[in-house]
Amino acid sequence: MSQDNSDGSEKGMSGLGNNVVNPRSHVGLAPPAGEIERNAPYKRIATEEAWSFPELIEAQVRLYNSGQASDDASLAMANMFAGMKGLQETLFDLGEKRIARMDELGIDRQLLLLTSPGVQVLGPEEGTRLARMSNDIAAEACAKYPDRFSALAAFQPQDVDGAVAEIERGMKELNLNGAVLNSHWKGRYLDEAEFEPILAALEANDAALYIHPTAPRYNQPYQFRGMTGALGGFPHDVWIHTMGLVLSGAFDKYPDIRLVIGHMGECMPLHLYRFDWMQSNADGVPGLRGGQPPVTLRHPISYYFKKNIWITTSGVGWEPAIKFCMDVMGPDRVIYAMDYPYQQSGDEVAAYDRMDISPEHKKMLMQENAERVFKL
Repeated sequence: MSQDNSDGSEKGMSGLGNNVVNPRSHVGLAPPAGEIERNAPYKRIATEEAWSFPELIEAQVRLYNSGQASDDASLAMANMFAGMKGLQETLFDLGEKRIARMDELGIDRQLLLLTSPGVQVLGPEEGTRLARMSNDIAAEACAKYPDRFSALAAFQPQDVDGAVAEIERGMKELNLNGAVLNSHWKGRYLDEAEFEPILAALEANDAALYIHPTAPRYNQPYQFRGMTGALGGFPHDVWIHTMGLVLSGAFDKYPDIRLVIGHMGECMPLHLYRFDWMQSNADGVPGLRGGQPPVTLRHPISYYFKKNIWITTSGVGWEPAIKFCMDVMGPDRVIYAMDYPYQQSGDEVAAYDRMDISPEHKKMLMQENAERVFKL
């Protein structure tokens, strides 16, 4: 008997809303039906699991309807999601219904990430206020269900001082497990000089940073071709953010920062050979990032992927890709994630259970790497 996928991968997001995307069936590389191993010799810690809260959605919709940010594709995405009642009900729930679904899917613990686009599409002051609110809500859920939930702190990068304060509060007062940023804000990224205090705060507070995708600043080419979201726009934006940080020398200056990116590293591990080969295109080039001094990295680009960067498997329960990334980055740098509720499938969980990976590395993938990176 196969696992229940009635609100998960078989229907895509149509399982969560009543007005988007066409239902689909298991095709192509999607896993066949399978049974979840109920007594697995590892815990399943899912590390890119989305949530939200009503006040944030209301603020996003209010800004969108004001017309003051009509060119922000991330805000338009938030407005679209707001109209999906099933999705919002699922995101808002941090209690028994979510835990019941975790039990169905064999998930022992979720790491909660404030869903994209988060607070950063709002103004600086409102974004910081709602970041504080979100972190209080997440901390309360973790305290209520300490064996099932952990969470990352949200922050508003446009308010640098507020972001620094919230990262510190999240780690030291709320006992959260790192920070989450939904990639760019109005086309800006953390590699720009004015945001360096945020990097310093992440290192000083021993907070892993998870960069989650959002719609690219220039989304029209993706919309024009049906390549919005995971088909193009999402991975490309995280690629810019991650490579921007590497090439800016951020990891030379802050060598203890832990950066986590999802969806099998947005395909970047596949390109490590070429990144190293072409590194001279960026090393020592003056005037980048609006006139910053030239940067020459101390190491090949691949070095930082093996020292400062971890990847999660969110949305890519595919054995060949997981094995490849374990091989080139190391088995200690690949972490399990489901991407709940956007992608959820008992058959996919069962596929992890039967992967031809050594017991030692399987436990690292499903449990131990997450415990170490996020201080669980």
